[in-house]
Amino acid sequence: MSEVKDIKDVKAVQSDQEVAVSRVVDWSIDEERKAKRKLDLIVMPILTLGFFCLQLDRGNMANAITDRFMEDVGINQDQFNVGQQMLSLGIVLTEIPSNMILYRVGPGKWLTLQLFLFGIVSTFQAFQRGYGAFIATRFLLGITESGFIPGGLWTLSTWYTRDETAKRVMIFYFGNQIGQASAKLLAYGILHMRGVGGQPGWFWLFALMGAFTVLGGFIYGFFLPDSFQNPHSTFLPKVSWFTERELHILQTRVLIDDPMKGKKKRTIGLDAFKRAFTDWRIWAHFLITLSNNGPQRAFDTYAPSIVSSFGFGNLVSNAMAAVGLFLQVPVSFAFSWFSDRLLRGVRYFGVVWTQMFGTFSHPLNIAWLSLACQDSEQRALAMAGVIMNANIAGIYGAQIFRADDKPLYRRGFSVAIAVLSFGLVLALFRLGDDLLRRRRKVRALA
Repeated sequence: MSEVKDIKDVKAVQSDQEVAVSRVVDWSIDEERKAKRKLDLIVMPILTLGFFCLQLDRGNMANAITDRFMEDVGINQDQFNVGQQMLSLGIVLTEIPSNMILYRVGPGKWLTLQLFLFGIVSTFQAFQRGYGAFIATRFLLGITESGFIPGGLWTLSTWYTRDETAKRVMIFYFGNQIGQASAKLLAYGILHMRGVGGQPGWFWLFALMGAFTVLGGFIYGFFLPDSFQNPHSTFLPKVSWFTERELHILQTRVLIDDPMKGKKKRTIGLDAFKRAFTDWRIWAHFLITLSNNGPQRAFDTYAPSIVSSFGFGNLVSNAMAAVGLFLQVPVSFAFSWFSDRLLRGVRYFGVVWTQMFGTFSHPLNIAWLSLACQDSEQRALAMAGVIMNANIAGIYGAQIFRADDKPLYRRGFSVAIAVLSFGLVLALFRLGDDLLRRRRKVRALA
């Protein structure tokens, strides 16, 4: 049965390709290269900036807790973990509705509005006091952030071919990685503002990073083009950043690659839901996300605190926790000085090593999932689903490191290793499945 289904899939792809080749390629390689370069210079930096802003606002709480945030607000560590769960719950509950709105109104308007909304919520976190306010602001931040990441991923898929999309997903996620690292490094400086205006350092952390996100919303409003059909930004509806010739080249090449992207539907029907959520391969990627992101989210939240427990100062720990996120490549010589001279340096290197390799698996999984989708509707729902599962992972991940397990968190790290091992087994199974499917398709075409 599986072989019959694969053969049908091949025929369906061949039918789409026959439709695609009916479109005339009337441009040179040099013209296409220039148009694509211009697209990269406009769309990629803007989308990456949005992810950067989101991560600043989502991750700055990890830095705030090194500046007596819990004591100032009046909560304990277990209550703090519940607040982190509420952030993820808010995202999970509204992830798919948010993407359905984006699919209807277009990414230019919706992503711009989202940046303004979660930037404002992040800014007003500076004024919270008490457990109730903490829970409410985390939940509201989750609601306003929901759908932004899958919305950005879906937007990429509309402007680029399938092969190009997979590569640019990694670039898009650089915004996340740089945001994670920058939040910690910037926090080192901002938290020294404790006492300015009679406010704690974490007050200025939320206020300044939230204000930067609002500024990012203006950049989106002025510069992010909506689509091929509406190549204008939200705030400049009469200005197009592309010539008619460039739009023709960019759109036609995408439709040749995937004719389904030429459909003019503005809503997602029940059939698309069935195709997205009855495909076991998509569910495999969801489970891989659940396995990877729970431990990663927990580690991101407590990395500065874990570094601080090694004997480093609270504020210095924020800067040190940024190192692994900035490096992102296997490098160890820069920290040999710590290992040679300080016992705590050996443990600190473990934090750096975990950060360097923990961030790659999620964008790779998303790129892999994108290639497994058959059309833009399925891809939009799958992207929303995988990000929703990433945030479900945040719900359980928020409870991995608990107060009764510190400072070494032996139980927490044991749980993380077990969950990550399960995800690795799933990824290997999917790899084997992909290899078998490719062989069957080659035989069917022969």
